[in-house]
Amino acid sequence: MNAKFSSLMSPITLRSGIAVQNRIVMAPMTNFSSNEDGTVTDAEIAYYARRSKGVGMVVTACAYVTPNGKGFPGEFAADRDDMIPSLRRLASAIREQGAKAVLQIFHGGRACPPNLVPNGDVVSAGTVPAENGAVPRELTEDEAEAIVRDFGAAARRAIEAGFDGVEIHGANGYLIQQFYSPHTNRRNDRWGGDAEKRLAFPLAVVDAVKAAVREHAKRPFAVGYRFSPEEPEEPGLTMAETFRLIDALAEQSLDYLHVSLQEFWSAPRRGADASKPRIEWIVERAAGRVPVIGVGSIRTPDEAAKALRSGVEFVALGRELIVEPDWVAKVEEGREDDIRTTLTKDDQAELVVPDPLWQAIVNSPGWFPVVEPKR
Repeated sequence: MNAKFSSLMSPITLRSGIAVQNRIVMAPMTNFSSNEDGTVTDAEIAYYARRSKGVGMVVTACAYVTPNGKGFPGEFAADRDDMIPSLRRLASAIREQGAKAVLQIFHGGRACPPNLVPNGDVVSAGTVPAENGAVPRELTEDEAEAIVRDFGAAARRAIEAGFDGVEIHGANGYLIQQFYSPHTNRRNDRWGGDAEKRLAFPLAVVDAVKAAVREHAKRPFAVGYRFSPEEPEEPGLTMAETFRLIDALAEQSLDYLHVSLQEFWSAPRRGADASKPRIEWIVERAAGRVPVIGVGSIRTPDEAAKALRSGVEFVALGRELIVEPDWVAKVEEGREDDIRTTLTKDDQAELVVPDPLWQAIVNSPGWFPVVEPKR
């Protein structure tokens, strides 16, 4: 292996005691490929197994914690005990390849399509609709409390299924972020108000998940939290409010924070000056209190090594691991020049990609370079 990439392959032990073999994480990516009842398909199992050898940790696509939280067609479920055998298959497929398996748990809130939730009842912190979305119904105080408990129950199921951890999905404008955002949360009860009061729901979810871990985990079990640093709306989340969130989460003894970014080096919009990118502001604010996972259009080992030098403890790869499942192995073997950077429409079988995800890739120009196959 080229010595300049040794930092990417250094092991690290998380606060919970989970030992991770290197600093490369498979990012959570929706794959649209589960069965209609929420169980994992054989195609998904093969897809994850193909990408789990070499990476330190795999964060799965999101799993909904309650029936009215399903955000995507073909999303797998963690909303009832009947799903534990399905989740166990997924955890085993990842862990058998040597990676730590982390289940991302989620509620889509106002982003849920009405046809995917019972009776079309789309719910949120308030009644502000998503762009081109249905007007959601505002959750009652008791309903919000019930969803908090649902997150804890999903964490218990992840433990019983053999996962190494869960990632609380508080990013990308889904329900947890909807409760923290001044754009979507206009409440004046115990779940709303100023920024401090809007933290009530995210922190309640963290508490419920941690309580499930204390009660049910018999071995080290990690808890992470994913967040988006800003929103484009006015009013909306700014970097200043993100700093408040980081401070609150850093006190929760979490294993990591996962920053959701399209571009790793993107600049702040509001609430912090543009003298340095968001990720550096976030690492500075975390101040070693909690490890940070960075993500966002990192493709090559050189880009990953540079990203690690920003101060993050982990670098997450998403599309890159779809296109090149052997990314880590090729770095370790000194074959980084052989890392695939494009794909063709003939590559599906070789790359072990389920049909729904493959169709999403080839029908989304700009998702990743697609070239004509050699004949």
